[in-house]
Amino acid sequence: MYVPAHFAAADATVRELLARHGAADLITLTADGLLATMLPFAYEQAAGEPGSWGALYGHVARNNDQWRKPALGESLAIVRGPDAYVSPSWYAAKAEHGRVVPTWNYVTAHVYGRLVVHDHPDWVEDVVRRLTAKHEAARLASPGQSPAWSVDDAPRKFIEGQLRAIVGLELQITRIEAKAKLSQNRPVGDIAGVAAGLSARGDDRSAAAVERASEDRVGEARARQGATA
Repeated sequence: MYVPAHFAAADATVRELLARHGAADLITLTADGLLATMLPFAYEQAAGEPGSWGALYGHVARNNDQWRKPALGESLAIVRGPDAYVSPSWYAAKAEHGRVVPTWNYVTAHVYGRLVVHDHPDWVEDVVRRLTAKHEAARLASPGQSPAWSVDDAPRKFIEGQLRAIVGLELQITRIEAKAKLSQNRPVGDIAGVAAGLSARGDDRSAAAVERASEDRVGEARARQGATA
């Protein structure tokens, strides 16, 4: 991935993205070519050697050929955060000189690793429970939601049948290339305009990401303005 220094994502940003993301694209190179599947993963930072990135846990349908065909070399999971179109009309620089063009803001991580298949019902059930707990908890963060669903809410024989229809996957992470392109290369006035424009469009998640990425610069600019007022 092409990652200019000013768009390089900090480790803390990457870990938060992995912990909070929904689904990712798993891509493997096999003897028959490239295979890809979009699927939810649960991030386990404590997996692997101390100091490592850990692992991503997920599962695919038993009928999916991707788990059957051995991966050649590293596999890749593409994890995406917020992304949004950025209009030049939001830049303060548009009124100043007009030399502005559209762009696209985004947060993404290319997670490389060794793909391990787990065709054991206990392992697979553990992953299903991890994923369920993660996403049911996120759903309940919104007011007025119904009670959280649990694997134990369904009949046991039904769950056992469902588990036989899927196969577990573990991506043991070897390296990560991550990028947070959030207008950090723009003047402070332009950054404020982007955040305001995204918020007005209803994209609060992208607006918050822009503000977090440049909060130190924006704070310093405000402090300078206060000192000269």
